[in-house]
Amino acid sequence: MSSYVGIDTELLRTFVAIADTGGFTRAAEAVNRTQSAVSMQMKRLEEEVLERALFERDGRQVRLTPEGQVLLGYARRILKLHGEVLTTLREPHMVGSVRIGTPDDYVMRFLPGILSRFAQAYPLVQVEVHCDSSFQLLQRSDLDLSIITREPGKEIGQLLRQEHVVWAEAIGFAPHEQNPLPLAMFNADCFCRSWACNALDSLERPYRIAYTSPSLSAIMAVVSAGLAITAQLQSLIPPDMRILGEAEGLPGMPMASIVLLRNPHSQNPVTECLAEHIAEGFKL
Repeated sequence: MSSYVGIDTELLRTFVAIADTGGFTRAAEAVNRTQSAVSMQMKRLEEEVLERALFERDGRQVRLTPEGQVLLGYARRILKLHGEVLTTLREPHMVGSVRIGTPDDYVMRFLPGILSRFAQAYPLVQVEVHCDSSFQLLQRSDLDLSIITREPGKEIGQLLRQEHVVWAEAIGFAPHEQNPLPLAMFNADCFCRSWACNALDSLERPYRIAYTSPSLSAIMAVVSAGLAITAQLQSLIPPDMRILGEAEGLPGMPMASIVLLRNPHSQNPVTECLAEHIAEGFKL
């Protein structure tokens, strides 16, 4: 029996993404993972699985070694066959629709990779995505699955991920020095907004809600322009922003728990398969 270590298809998928995009940062965006997670995956592939160097690094750019070029051809063929097997065996049994609800926060960061992988596995399943605040999603009974934010200790459903909520502003600007402090936040029923306001009130730090929007991209555009600071999950903070803290006179913020709720009246194999994809997609 062979003693070789098997190659995880997710490692191959990330490897192909790096080859196609020319770098770890852009590949991380393509596979919906953090850059550090991508680096760890490739370290494992090079050192533990293949015991071969696959990349030549030149600053931020990477090139494939001769061994990397050989693997690339095999990786593309393996991933193509993998997709064909899943489609052939699963497609006849997986037909239907799923309605999921999620705050706007998670749409760009997590859902693209999740929905892409789900669509490859179950091409005949229709997925409807409804964006709303966690508070509003808790009131809805028409959704099969809901992704919401909760405080630690108040989790309900399946815990997907826990993260720090952090303050952030655009690099090169200092709106945190203004008095009152200008904030760019989601609308009034957002957990992060409530936490931010309560934390500032506890310090008696004057602030004003300068900009509100239900859209994370709109909030980040305002912050990127240097017009305000915001409080968001740490994984949502882009590279052109810096995280603020006690050194800037800002209070600590609580951890946030991201949980998945299942509608007990609409459980079926299609819904459960998407739930499994969502749980896997929120791990990194």
